[in-house]
Amino acid sequence: MIKFKYRLLLRGDIMSKGKTKFECIECGYESSKWMGKCPQCNNWNSFKEIEVISERSRVSLRTEIGKIRRLSEIDTEEGERISTGFIECDRVLGGGIVLGSLVLVSGEPGIGKSTLLLQIVGNLSQEGEVLYVSGEESPSQIKIRAERLGIQNDNVLIMGETKIISIVEKIREVKPRLVIIDSIQTMIDTTLNNSAGSTTQIKQCTGILMDLANALNIPIFIVGHVTKDGDIAGPRHLEHMVDVVLLFEGDRKQQIRILRTEKNRFGSTNEVGIFEMKNEGLVEVKNPSEIFLTEENEIRAGSAIAVTMEGTRPILAEVQALVVPSTFNYPRRMAVGIDTNRVILLSAVLERKVGLPLSRYDIYVNVVGGLRITETSSDLAVVFAIASSLKEKTIGEKTVVVGEVGLTGEIRNIPQIEQRLNEANKLGWVNGIVPNQSFVVPKGFNPIKVKSIEEAFGKIF
Repeated sequence: MIKFKYRLLLRGDIMSKGKTKFECIECGYESSKWMGKCPQCNNWNSFKEIEVISERSRVSLRTEIGKIRRLSEIDTEEGERISTGFIECDRVLGGGIVLGSLVLVSGEPGIGKSTLLLQIVGNLSQEGEVLYVSGEESPSQIKIRAERLGIQNDNVLIMGETKIISIVEKIREVKPRLVIIDSIQTMIDTTLNNSAGSTTQIKQCTGILMDLANALNIPIFIVGHVTKDGDIAGPRHLEHMVDVVLLFEGDRKQQIRILRTEKNRFGSTNEVGIFEMKNEGLVEVKNPSEIFLTEENEIRAGSAIAVTMEGTRPILAEVQALVVPSTFNYPRRMAVGIDTNRVILLSAVLERKVGLPLSRYDIYVNVVGGLRITETSSDLAVVFAIASSLKEKTIGEKTVVVGEVGLTGEIRNIPQIEQRLNEANKLGWVNGIVPNQSFVVPKGFNPIKVKSIEEAFGKIF
């Protein structure tokens, strides 16, 4: 009997029971014992005791594990893409949905994640069956939203289920073109003792879906919750496991929604898709610059027009600044849509190089329309907006401002300047304050080249 049991253990047919470990619920760091502070993310009291998952508890669904093939022998159809029906969404995904990929869509509650995915389901259902699995809403609730969005197609399959094994069985039976899992935090593997939404359950269910997507060559979208800080809920392993991470962001009180790529194994991570929320659902914004600018193309005091690049797309955005006398011992610096630390740095450069007494003023900077600017090419626009608000003077009519500002006050060159100025010229902006670099000037455009902010202020103010 003992020898028979030993042989079974060697084969892996008997799993050891009762083994546990401690895992950080914030970052997924594992330890054999409990610790008060996580050494990886420095969070306190974040360790939770969980059951050790045996490798045999997750049945592999891959069909060709361990098979070695030469690069020239691999069929290119394995990287085939299908369109979502949205040009903006296809751009963010790198050209469309890659077959067999696992895509994570995250965003704040009520931002429109389920609406976007249901519209994608409606578009793809024109050519085949698509499965929408919801663990949060009932099928009747999904149908009400589908009717509001004008989706009426028998190829749209709805399933209200949270057990991952039942979902896998139905997917293998139906083999749809696309699967939506809403959301991963509600999915549960009944072979584990952990509750839904726990670190172990999220990792286990995501791993099963990852194997399923690869085995059947079916793209799967999973919805992920976010924390109060705006980060994706669950362990960091979740973001590492999936192929694409999309962040759906925007202000729920406004109409504009932005789909941004945080990770993409099949394309660029700098692309954004812009949508507008309406009664009939999300509508693509084909010319986003018109939304982020004033209707009259008029520049007021405290305003400057920046030209930022989102991936391969130039977007004109209005940067507004308000400079008011401070009543605090330490003047306030607040920014929306741009890094606050960058605003503090640029304010110091202005005070030192141009002599503006900004240490006695509160400074508030905002990017109109909810757009978030991350590149430094908007530095000069922020500088001019702050100075324009303080001096109560406008920059000039139909003028855009592009350029990076250094700590010594120099205006540094920026990439893709020709694309930026061509886009501005196309929208009717004929003047530009730009770095002193060589480029092909668009027809009818008047560039004002400057080397430093002192020179720029001398020509404008």
